[in-house]
Amino acid sequence: MRLKDKSIIVTGSGGGIGEGIARRLAAEGARIIVNDINPALGEKVTQEIIEAGGRASFFAADVTRTGDVRALVAAAVQQHGRLDVMINNAGWTHRNQPALETSEEDFDRCYAVNVKSIYLSTVHATPVFRSQGGGSFINIASTAGVRPRPGLSWYNGSKGAVIVTSKSLAAELGPDNIRVNCINPVFNPDTGLSAEFAGGTVTGPEGEVRRSKFLASIPLGRFSTALDVANAALYLASDEAAFISGVCIEVDGARCV
Repeated sequence: MRLKDKSIIVTGSGGGIGEGIARRLAAEGARIIVNDINPALGEKVTQEIIEAGGRASFFAADVTRTGDVRALVAAAVQQHGRLDVMINNAGWTHRNQPALETSEEDFDRCYAVNVKSIYLSTVHATPVFRSQGGGSFINIASTAGVRPRPGLSWYNGSKGAVIVTSKSLAAELGPDNIRVNCINPVFNPDTGLSAEFAGGTVTGPEGEVRRSKFLASIPLGRFSTALDVANAALYLASDEAAFISGVCIEVDGARCV
């Protein structure tokens, strides 16, 4: 198993991409802390991982609150004796719309969930990594941070911040044997935020039009899946990536526009 006994936190893993990451890494031997703000969803994923033969426990935490993140990290150390990988997957977006129509409340939440969470995880997990001689951060960013489209300007900016911050932290924390990388998924119509990304429903005839527009920009001819992203996270979390830091893995099917 590629992650045998590694202690890994996956934020926002009560569904979507985070759930896929938690399941895949557990199948490779990791001890997973499933985190979500919704206990019902998180407990369900945790139980299903256990029923499949994996090791997992659930910890409810709001990644925008310092006390919650501190407690989340402490829970991993208490249960597993260490923390090897912190995967910052929890994310949020405002609706696809003109920039001036996005409310201040939506802007604040977008940056709190997407960017402040990176700050808080760094503040609370870095001392643990330093004390044990190293560790790894994996931040889930987006192709929106490198090839932005109109309608998601503030979300695009938040993911751009995740990418640049990850690269900067990799340079700063490298001497402590702490790796920092990120993954840039492309649009996935099966996540809970897909309708917001698309600016409306992604089901039925109307949704098919929106889906086709996104799909036309992906040369490999399909959308990304949670498993696609999870496989990238598996590599970055493994010892095979021991000399990989400061990179963004594009999981986007060569999205060109």
